[in-house]
Parts: sequence; structure tokens; C-alpha cells
Amino acid sequence: MSEHLEIKVAISADFLKAFSRIPQAQQKKVREFVDQFQNNPASPGYNYETIHGCVDPNLRSARIDQTYRAIILKPESGNLYMLLWVDKHDEAYAWASKRKLIIHPDTGGIQVIQIKELETPKTAALSAGEPMPGLFAAYRDRQLRRLGVPDELMESVRHVFSECDLDAMEGMLAQEAYESLSLLAGGFDYEEVVREYERETEKKVDTRNFVAALDNLDSQRRFKVVEDALELQELLNSPLEQWRVFLHPAQRRFVEMMANGPVRVLGGAGTGKTVVAVHRAKWLASALFQKPTDRILFTTYTRNLAADIQEYLRAICPAEVLKRIDVINLDAWVSGYLKKVGYGSTIAVAEDQWKVCWDDAMNLKSDDYDLSDVFYRDEWDQVIQSQGISNLTEYFRASRAGRGRRLSREMKKAIWPVFEEYRALLSEKNIRELPDAYRDCRQLLAEQGKVLGYRAVIVDEAQDFGQEAFKLIRLLVPEGTNDLFIVGDAHQRIYGHPIVLGRCGIKIQGRSRKLRVNYRTTDETRRFATSILTDQPIDDLDGGADNNKGYLSLTHGPEPKVICCNSLREEEEIILSIIKQLEVDSGSLSGICITCRTNNLVQQYADFLARSEIPYCRIEAHSTHDQKHDGVRLATMHRVKGIEFDHIILVAANEGIIPLKKVMEGLDNTVSSTEAEAKERSLLYVALTRARKRAFITSFGESSSFLRTKACPPITPANVAS
Repeated sequence: MSEHLEIKVAISADFLKAFSRIPQAQQKKVREFVDQFQNNPASPGYNYETIHGCVDPNLRSARIDQTYRAIILKPESGNLYMLLWVDKHDEAYAWASKRKLIIHPDTGGIQVIQIKELETPKTAALSAGEPMPGLFAAYRDRQLRRLGVPDELMESVRHVFSECDLDAMEGMLAQEAYESLSLLAGGFDYEEVVREYERETEKKVDTRNFVAALDNLDSQRRFKVVEDALELQELLNSPLEQWRVFLHPAQRRFVEMMANGPVRVLGGAGTGKTVVAVHRAKWLASALFQKPTDRILFTTYTRNLAADIQEYLRAICPAEVLKRIDVINLDAWVSGYLKKVGYGSTIAVAEDQWKVCWDDAMNLKSDDYDLSDVFYRDEWDQVIQSQGISNLTEYFRASRAGRGRRLSREMKKAIWPVFEEYRALLSEKNIRELPDAYRDCRQLLAEQGKVLGYRAVIVDEAQDFGQEAFKLIRLLVPEGTNDLFIVGDAHQRIYGHPIVLGRCGIKIQGRSRKLRVNYRTTDETRRFATSILTDQPIDDLDGGADNNKGYLSLTHGPEPKVICCNSLREEEEIILSIIKQLEVDSGSLSGICITCRTNNLVQQYADFLARSEIPYCRIEAHSTHDQKHDGVRLATMHRVKGIEFDHIILVAANEGIIPLKKVMEGLDNTVSSTEAEAKERSLLYVALTRARKRAFITSFGESSSFLRTKACPPITPANVAS
């Protein structure tokens, strides 16, 4: 009995992926096998079979039924069993025959490597009669070994002459080795790559102790020790939702880091920032702040994202942990708090709540200067409101850095009456804009010395919050260890303006981190989407500059397809051909999302799908995404933020729609127009990077200027589907 208790069973991410590809009718027997196996893997009834010709003597095959076999690792010593793969008999044996499990002597992680005959890459062309130097010729074996390259594949790595050759090796190498080599190939210095993984280099590694190696962060990105049958069944219920269990070492370090103050985590689309934030909330609530009165606030910019995050937390948190994590978007939190303390003003969230007051105030606009209505509104939002200016003297002293057009004192004096009148009209109607509500909330908290009970605040989509929001966030939790955890990416800023955390009382020096590996999007889609932001200045949320250096995807697929049609009718025919082909390829419509710029366009394409008798499901503004509903998904480009799909079809990418004419009209200074264009480009970037496998962009008439540098293939269904 004691021996049975000591047995450990681990399951690999590869096993779950392989299980997901088995037809559902046959999955039941695999479930039954796995359940029994987890209960007692040492049972003689499994009749483990040696795999002849296998390069790893520790791999065994176990019979599931007449068709399917499981591939299992049983090391020479120790009571450890690892579920590695499941497939039909011949396919399972073929997979196992070329795989070998090792404990890397430098990293300490368990690696599944693929051993096959070395082929000289085609790119190894001769130059003046001499072989071309390998891509990693400048590095010694011991340096490459330190990055996770195993000795068994060192010669293959020496025969990599280009990034294409490296891509071809992806399936042979462990992820940490492939990532490290990709960073080197992408221009990172060797020491930068070493620091990226922060491994213990002095610790001696026992290359035979697989049980101990399971505690290694590199191992935990692909192996999970299964504690009980319920946990195992939950993994099998959602085999592709691997974010629940398998984290990149950098992600896990950020989740479990002890920080002496606020932490900022940056990362491009698909790098798992929200995953890190969600796991951070769980870890804080379950490992550090465990008292019944301890609470964590998880806040984000929109109600949609807050609802989605609540579902993510529900998927990974026990009930007693979940009830101590408050998930709410910040606007709703402020409204709720002010209502609770008897705040009598109406908070103007929508434009129609303040527009009448603004239009009346604009009647005082000076005729002495050629300043547009858009200029006045931008000046209000970006100078008056953002700095909390309440009188003309403060306006004279206000910073207008980045506003483009200089204003003399006389000009400021001439335009101030509009702002003064607007404030008076809002006050008369007892209306407060959101920045005012944030300031009022801060003042009430400061005056009352209110203790809210939060031990930590986690902020997702930080790039969309403004200065007043972050000043308030700083007050919501006392300064101290693990107080603030802020994740964001200014490449995806589609709402707010650039902010500097330091000016909001949030000091992140020494606690800035970055995620670089995109797990969602293929590298082809990532490169295409990133190119849309080329030459756009991107900030790091704290006054510095950010870039996509080292940002890479680990999966590959077809290049995004840009299809320029002559008419709406022609575009509709193309969309139908794409949908039908994708349905044939995948057997389902639910992985397809049609997205467009406005709600009116969503309705237009909903009518088109209805006429075409294509089932569809609209993802509404204030609802969660129902993943069980069959049919094509349909949503605005703003609404798809925070969601992912197998395939994105971005429609009506026309000039005047992307960028939206209404947004760009009347912007008469360089800074405002540049910022507006940056947001429109970011919105396109966000929409395209929702795609896991393929992205299509269609237009009719004049295509968007954002896309005109992209090749447009001929418009035929056969070409589109290829």
C-alpha cells in the first residue's frame, strides 16, 4: 500500500493534444483507460510492450483497445509513469520510435526530443567553394548546451544555416532550446538570452531522477503531475485549454514572483499576459493572502473583458479562492463605490450624456482664431481633464507637450470660456465625466482614510487606462509587497492615451518584465499584423519606448490573405467560399469569426449570413463569448479583443472604414491625427492577432490605405481557399 501511494503519474501537453484529435466516439475508451491508469499504473494488466527500434529504451506501449495505443515512459528507477502520446497503433509506434526523453544536464528540464537522420539543409549553399558558416557557428557547444540544446541534437543545430532551417527543426527541439536559438537568430546577444530564462547554472543536475526533474520550470511547461482522478478528468474535458496548467517558465516566474512593490509586465498579442494575470490572482489568493478577509481586486478596462476574466478564474480557482477575488472593470467599480457612499451626481459614460452641454458651451467659441471643434474637444480631454485644471491660471501653467499647435496666453484666454461654461453646465445638471468621478473617488478615499481590504490589485489591459485611473488604482491598496501587478501592451492601445506610471505614484523601477513568445498566432500572421504598426512610436506605459524585439511565434501556417474585391456582392461571394472551405477543413463553423469596424456593419453582414442560410452567433457588447454555440461568430473589431478564434475573416477593410472616416475627420493638428491613426492601426493589429490558424482580409471598392503595401491575390474561390 505504501508503495502505491508513492507512485507518481504525470501527463504531457502532447498527450492532451493527441487526445483532442481522436474522434469523440473513441475518446470514451481513452478516458476509461487513463482513469484506471492514474489509479494504479503499476497494474500487471496493462501488459506494457517494448517498442522495437525505439531510440528510448524507457518508452512502452499500452493497449487501450484494438485500435488505440498509449505511449508511456517508465524510467529504469523510481515509481514514475508518464503519459506521453495516444494514437492508432501504427501512428503511435511511429511517434515513439523517434522520440527520446532526457533530463537536460544544464537546464534540468525534462525534454522530449526527436532523433532522426541529419539532412543537410538546402540553404547550405557553397560560397566561393567553401561551405557557408552555420547560423550558430560563433557559439561553442557549451554555450548552446546552456540554452537547452541537447548533445543528441548538437550536430543538427550546427547544420542550421538560416531561420528557415531553424524553423524546420522546431519539432525536434524542446521549446526552450528552439526559443533561445530563435532569439539569437533574431539579433539578441547571448547574455540577453541567458538572462531571459534566469536559470540556476550552479546547481548539479541528476540526469536520471525524473521525479525531481518534474519540479523544474522547463519541465512544467509540458508535464503535469496528476494528483487525483477529478483533476485528470478536468484536463481531458478541455485538452486544448492548456493555459490552465502549462505555463512558460517566464510566465510562471511572473505569477509566483515576490515583489517589493508594483510590477509591470509587457508583451505582444498572444504572449499570455491575461493568463499570467489570472494565475497571479489565483496564486496571491491561495498562497499569500489566505485569510477569509483578504481580498484581491482584478480590474480591466471594459465590462466584456471583466466578464471573460471571471470565467477564466472560475476555470482554475477553487470556490473558496474565487470568492475572495473581485473581478470588475474600473468604471463599474468607481460607479459602485460612489453610489454606496451617497454620491449624488450622474456619471457621464456615454457621449449622449454630455453632448448637449458641450454643444451649448461651444456657442462661446472665439472667432478670433482658426481652431476647429475637434481641437477644442481634444484640448479638453488631453489637457484640461487629464491634468484636473479648474481655472484659467492653472491653464496658463499647464503642460501641452505633444499637442502640436502652440497657444499663446491670449489664445488660451480666448478659448477658456468654452471650458468654463462646459463645467458650469455639467455642474448645473449634476453630471460628472469619468475623470471627474475618478478624482472625486480619490478625494473621498483620502478624506475618509478608507481601508478597502484589498491586499493586491491586478490590472489587465493597462494601456487603455488613463492617468486619473492609475492615480485611483494607487490608492486602492496600501503600498507594500505584491501590491500592484500591471499587464499591458501599448501596441494594442485602442482607447486611452499614453500615460507615465511614475507620475501616478506607481514606481516600477527594477520590477519591469516582458513576455516574448506568442502562443496564439502563427508567425506568418504575427509578422503581417506587426507590419501594420511599422514606424508607429510605441510607449512602455512609463515614459519609455517599447518595441517587438525578440517577439516570436512558435507555430506556422499560411500567410494572411488580402482579397480586394470590385463590389460588395463579389466580397460576399468570396466570404461564402472561405467559410465553406474552412468548414470542410475543420468540420465546424464555430472556430470562424467575421469581424468588422462598426455595429452597423455587423448588422449588414448578419443579414448577409442569414440570407445565405449560414448559422451565426453575434458576440454582443456586454456579454461573454458562448463557445458552445454552433455557427460563425460575428463581432466588431473592438469586441473581439481578449478572445481568440481559429480563423479571422476581417471584412469591409475599405478606405473610410479602416481607418474610420468619422474618427479621422476634423483632426487639424499633427499629434491628434497621429494618435488617432495609431489607435486605428492598433485596432487592426488587435483584430488580426485573434487568429490562431488563418487570417483573411476582404474589401470592396477602394481598400484601406493600411493594406495597400500588401499583395492582393486574384479573386477566385479556388485561389482564396488554397
